[in-house]
Amino acid sequence: MSTWLDAVLVGLFMVSTAMLSVYGLHLYVLLYLFHRRRSVKGAEQRAFVDRYLVETPETEWLGVTTQVPIYNEADVATRVIEAVAAMEYPRGKHSIQVLDDSTDETRLLVDRTARRLRAQGVEIEVLRRDNRKGFKAGALKAGLARCRHPLVAIFDADFVPPKDFLRRAVPLLAGNAKLACIQGRWAHLNQDESWLTKAQSVALDAHFAVEQGARAWNGLMMNFNGTAGIWRKAAIEDPAVGGWSADTLTEDLDLSYRVQLAGWRIDYCLNLACPAELPSTIGALKAQQRRWATGGVQTAIKLLPRIWRSSVGLTHKLEATLHLTHYAVYLWTLVLALLARPMLAMVDPLPFWWCFVFGWGMMIFTVLASPMVYGYARYHLGGGFSGVRMMPAMLLLGTGLSINNALAVIRGLYVRGAEFVRTPKSGSTRHAQFSSRYKAQRFRWLWFAEMLIGAYCAATWAIYVTAVHGLAFSVFLAIYAVSFLAVGWISRPEAAVSSRPRVVPEPEVLPAAVPPSLAPANPVQLG
Repeated sequence: MSTWLDAVLVGLFMVSTAMLSVYGLHLYVLLYLFHRRRSVKGAEQRAFVDRYLVETPETEWLGVTTQVPIYNEADVATRVIEAVAAMEYPRGKHSIQVLDDSTDETRLLVDRTARRLRAQGVEIEVLRRDNRKGFKAGALKAGLARCRHPLVAIFDADFVPPKDFLRRAVPLLAGNAKLACIQGRWAHLNQDESWLTKAQSVALDAHFAVEQGARAWNGLMMNFNGTAGIWRKAAIEDPAVGGWSADTLTEDLDLSYRVQLAGWRIDYCLNLACPAELPSTIGALKAQQRRWATGGVQTAIKLLPRIWRSSVGLTHKLEATLHLTHYAVYLWTLVLALLARPMLAMVDPLPFWWCFVFGWGMMIFTVLASPMVYGYARYHLGGGFSGVRMMPAMLLLGTGLSINNALAVIRGLYVRGAEFVRTPKSGSTRHAQFSSRYKAQRFRWLWFAEMLIGAYCAATWAIYVTAVHGLAFSVFLAIYAVSFLAVGWISRPEAAVSSRPRVVPEPEVLPAAVPPSLAPANPVQLG
């Protein structure tokens, strides 16, 4: 006879598998939506841009201000500023704002680079604030007030925009007055650096091919990814939108949905690729994932009530809900891992056999969604079957990050705003790998908790594998055990010390910190 505790445990198991299945089904739907529009939309965008380039005199092109937000990015600051300055655009219609909140030697590098480019005729200014209020959102907002052009391009410090980025992106905005933003695709500077960067590149290709294409090209609400895109200034400043806000850690996601709720549109161009550096260490990746997970939940809490009260259709509301809450997958994954041992010890499977059959079926259904999306996205982008070959690494990394991301999701439920912790960059590319002079923010105990839960899953697996009714679940427990132990092991403090040398491209030795009074390039002081 089952007890109430049996029913509670089985109920939690059913809820967890059901929630994971919903997000798995969501991936299948996005894959279908992308597949049916991929050829038509891409051809339409290419044809429109080609026609605009031929028919539009340079005097009629819209002016663009490119913003480069920087905070202590000495390893990549010069690279991104030079790349932005090298972008081709009609003379007199492109200006650059370096939004530098740095407190270290980055200030000297920025000023030196800006002074050299200014001497070459580049219209560039360095804007600094007397505090980091609002972090990246605050810097973008302060810079926007000084933008004299109707369009605003944004590139984070780890990006290297190609020379023709503006010429291929601006026509898409110029051709539609209600288009608030055009988002480009992230490409990868250092995807072959390690198994870690290879796995990330596959995941990002799936997002920027399948997910963003499916949403944008089927009239669903999508998000600006914070960089490698161009905004219409009027859309950000629309009173119904409210401009940049720092009350979430994903200011880009927040602004995107507020803009679309105000009646503007955001579009995506798959062919508009912009290379960027992938986090090369597990610590940097975890810091990035924590910010995205916490910010996503904060945005969901802030905007979902407004979305469901709005006049958009039910399909749009459901898609927005799944989109804004998708990091909850990691929380449900962790719940399933922790449920295994008490279910084994307390629950008699016979009265609940149908629940277990349903649960296993749903888990398999969910697990198969990711390989299909990852494989299809990489194949569509010309990478052959490398997405499928990377699935073991993807599975290990995605599962292993569950504890890190689940804690970030929980944090997002009760924390508003918080410090914007930037992801350390190293300046690595396809041809040269470096270690960053900056260290990622770490939780000292997290790696130990990951290994402890990994050992817990391994011990439970050893028990489950001997039980007939536990054979199915034992496969998932083995994956949990290996993933948690592996991610925990490479996250331990000793592993954070890199043996790769940091090569500084500047000939002289720079000081460790530069007081504001020593900045030599006459930057504009804001605030």
